[in-house]
Amino acid sequence: MTQEKVSTLRTRMIEDMSIRRFGEKTQKDYIRRIKNFSRFLGFPPDQASGEDIRRYQLHLSDNGTSPFTINAAVSALRFFFGTTLGRDDVRKFTSTVRQPRKLPVVLSPEEVARLLECAPGPGLKYKAALSVAYGCGLRASEVASLKIADIDSERMVIRVEQGKGGKDRYVMLSPHLLELLRAWWVEARPQGWLFPGQNPVNPISARQFNRACHAAVQMAEIDKRVTPHTLRHSFATHLLEQNIDIRVIQVLLGHKKLTTTALYTQVATKTIREVMSPLDKILTKSGVSTG
Repeated sequence: MTQEKVSTLRTRMIEDMSIRRFGEKTQKDYIRRIKNFSRFLGFPPDQASGEDIRRYQLHLSDNGTSPFTINAAVSALRFFFGTTLGRDDVRKFTSTVRQPRKLPVVLSPEEVARLLECAPGPGLKYKAALSVAYGCGLRASEVASLKIADIDSERMVIRVEQGKGGKDRYVMLSPHLLELLRAWWVEARPQGWLFPGQNPVNPISARQFNRACHAAVQMAEIDKRVTPHTLRHSFATHLLEQNIDIRVIQVLLGHKKLTTTALYTQVATKTIREVMSPLDKILTKSGVSTG
């Protein structure tokens, strides 16, 4: 097979993903995983048999590849063969791996306050960006994609355009956050993007945002593995501990399934502590002393 045909296949796969409104990150990831598969084979991927696909999955497993990475590779293979090549029979040779569900790391309100106060300077840029991540429960990519026009101070909401899954939603804008954003605007006068990158034409990059978060964590002396997404986890958990309806939290987070949001019930320690144990009820009713 010529390099020209390989390029044609790649172009067709990208077109198929574009038709289905796959994000740019997902498209690059799928292309990269098909390239890895082709490298393993030693020949063009469209010539692979079902047994070749099975061998590749075994290769990933034997090399200690994480369940997440294996499942991502399987998703890319299913799309490439099923959609781009029209070979639906390949699905029977693929299988996903069950991933262990880990509880998210959550900061206490006091830790969040310390982190925000330790946001690196100069100026208010990173303090404001990290405050939006926590105060609105946004993903890092959603914070980066915010524009000045998305801040609706009259309705006290922020419009999140094309979040995960390509959906728009609104989140609340607290008075304190609005005050901070106004101070940031007066200081820097950003145009277009709310948080512009080093080149103002582009928004802040994920790398910049991560670095700022890690610097704040170190300065705040927080001994936990914290990323910008930890602020989103903390937002959801703290709302749950304030007895906010979980379905409202689901809408604010932009979760498609309630079961995803329900995960936070397992880390809402304040709520858990306030539940009265049936042991206490029995002992209180019977008047039994524990002394």
